[in-house]
Amino acid sequence: MGSVGVQIVCVALGVLGLIGTIVCCVVPRWKVSSFTGSNIVTAQSSQEGLWMNCVVQSTGQQQCKNYDSLLVLPSDLQAARAMTIIAGMFSCLSLLILFCGADFTTCVQNEDAKPKISLVAGVGLLLADFNNPLVPQTQKKELGACIFIGWAAGVLLLLGGGLLCCFSRPNSGSSGGTAKYYSNSSAPSKNYV
Repeated sequence: MGSVGVQIVCVALGVLGLIGTIVCCVVPRWKVSSFTGSNIVTAQSSQEGLWMNCVVQSTGQQQCKNYDSLLVLPSDLQAARAMTIIAGMFSCLSLLILFCGADFTTCVQNEDAKPKISLVAGVGLLLADFNNPLVPQTQKKELGACIFIGWAAGVLLLLGGGLLCCFSRPNSGSSGGTAKYYSNSSAPSKNYV
């Protein structure tokens, strides 16, 4: 199994990725209004998130409204909601699995099973990264801060999962660190030619 330090780094990357996924899911800054072309109105700006729309006045006041119905939402927004929630669940579950199989915990006593458990956690963190290339560019909107936070969270999850997958290999060819001792009468015979 890999070193304890690598596992601790993977836990830290996984936790940061999970926090980024949660922030990306909750904060309504996926799309923000753009001030390009003839649309130079700076008195208010609009922000769209997964769960609500917000209008921010130049005075700093913010008014948010939840989406009325799930059925009237565009399919890309519904897909982004589902993928973000699934990514958060995969991250959380993978971190719990990693804590069970890590070398610095005693949840699992079987030393041969720990690398396999950590490998499952690494694959889970890799699957937690979501990317939807089919999201169309809407008119007069720019990418919001949540998109960049989501990208950073995805990179952290990929890094943590990749490190876990690389360093969570069972020791091949070892007998668990115990040597076999034979008495003189039961020692295996060697045939020399």
